[in-house]
Amino acid sequence: MANVLANFSNIIIPVLIFYIVAYGLINKVKVYEEFIGGAKDGLKTVIGILPTLVGLMVGVGVLRASGFMEFFGGMLGKLTEKIGIPADIVPLTLVKMFSSSAATGLVLDIFKTHGTDSYIGMLTSILMSCTETIFYTMSVYFLAARVTKTRYTLAGALISMAAGLFASVALAGIIVGG
Repeated sequence: MANVLANFSNIIIPVLIFYIVAYGLINKVKVYEEFIGGAKDGLKTVIGILPTLVGLMVGVGVLRASGFMEFFGGMLGKLTEKIGIPADIVPLTLVKMFSSSAATGLVLDIFKTHGTDSYIGMLTSILMSCTETIFYTMSVYFLAARVTKTRYTLAGALISMAAGLFASVALAGIIVGG
């Protein structure tokens, strides 16, 4: 069964690309010209959001290099450990809201310290897949789409992040605990 899924996943993208090209040709669309136009629009979008990306990456880098994230995580960790969230997870949760790549660096540090099969290692793995880079996503996509009124987006995203965090704690406890 696993072999069938592996073979299917190897061919699905090329089949999809050929389908799109064939569909365009059947409908007499200039596929290559449309592709180039889309690539130009995509490049304009990247150039438009590049300052935001650089600002987010620099900000997270400064906070992490200064030791503020660890300090703040240690302070909050005293409270979060009472509800089952280890202090080592707090900086990861905060950084993940801004940058997934910076969070990946913290993940590697956690794995080196606690191991991948430990409760904290398992919690880290699940947390990374259950949460989103809220501020990165909002700034990049809202800037690209020129959205100015975000309404309840931030509140909803923070609630979703909290739900992902608590689900990660529960799942890691079930997996490691038995």
